[in-house]
Amino acid sequence: MRAAVMRDRKLVVADVPLPEPGPAEVLVRTLACGICGSDLHALKHADAFVANARRAGNPRVMDLTRDVVMGHEFCAEIVEHGPGTTRALPVGARVCSRPVLTRDTGPQTIGYSNDHPGGYGEYMRLSEALLLEVPSDVSTDHAALTEPMAVGLHAVRKAGVTPKDAPLVIGCGPVGLAVIAALGLRDIRPIVAADFSPRRRQLAVALGADVVVDPATMSPWERWRETAGPRPAVVFECVGVPGVLDQLMAAAPRHARIVVVGVCMEADTIYPMLGIVKELSLQFVLGYTQEEFAATLEHIADGRIAVASLITGHVAIDGLAGAFEALASPERHGKIIVRGPE
Repeated sequence: MRAAVMRDRKLVVADVPLPEPGPAEVLVRTLACGICGSDLHALKHADAFVANARRAGNPRVMDLTRDVVMGHEFCAEIVEHGPGTTRALPVGARVCSRPVLTRDTGPQTIGYSNDHPGGYGEYMRLSEALLLEVPSDVSTDHAALTEPMAVGLHAVRKAGVTPKDAPLVIGCGPVGLAVIAALGLRDIRPIVAADFSPRRRQLAVALGADVVVDPATMSPWERWRETAGPRPAVVFECVGVPGVLDQLMAAAPRHARIVVVGVCMEADTIYPMLGIVKELSLQFVLGYTQEEFAATLEHIADGRIAVASLITGHVAIDGLAGAFEALASPERHGKIIVRGPE
């Protein structure tokens, strides 16, 4: 099959082996796959990505001397059932899934693996038990955004944020926009969001932000204080760039909760004394549960998470490398969807 492959820390289009579904797995054809910021970072900071995964105890992290087919935000179509499947969903059904295989040897990552290709290839294998059928009235492109939007739902739930809190979202890229949408689902308002990019601030409003701030012209904290009143601060760090976390800790009021959602793949420095003196709470979050993933697809289906404005471009596999370059500019794109062959 054809795929966009990370090879020697570059993206190339190549023919790679067609994956075969194992027991309780299905073979699917990729219909649409979103380009994730984590994929951009994984390509740019590949060595740091692998080193940190190993330090975190992941023995199956990708080997950079071998090909990797990334892509974990996908909607696909079942083409074949593997052995031992229930066939609850027929061939031709459109599906979404968490990007993981559940095997007897333990969970296996899809998209950051040398052995399990992701959505930047024409075909994937998925665990049947994790499949969610896409409702007929949900577009394939919108269904592909279930994965990134589920990240926001998980972050807000893990934060334990309530209407008694005053949220501030720093960074309005796809992760920050997902957090904004999740805060809106819980009617936790006003939602204050900050980003240097005018385009991203527009998207933040479209996803439900009540107040947007350009940090180049006003301190986000100043605008937040105008809206928060006496309510405690819950700050969502959605940038993932070294230095941002330290800046937030320095600017945050006493007893603030800082939720780190942005994926920083480089070394960073914080000063614990800032957190100690202010008694800050610092929480890191990752991914989502199966229940949160399913709930996100339902919210997209019923229109409570409006993802249409996020999609600003489409490419085929051959155009993926150019799309990675285009996404370096926040003014040009929100989310680019890679479409499989017709």
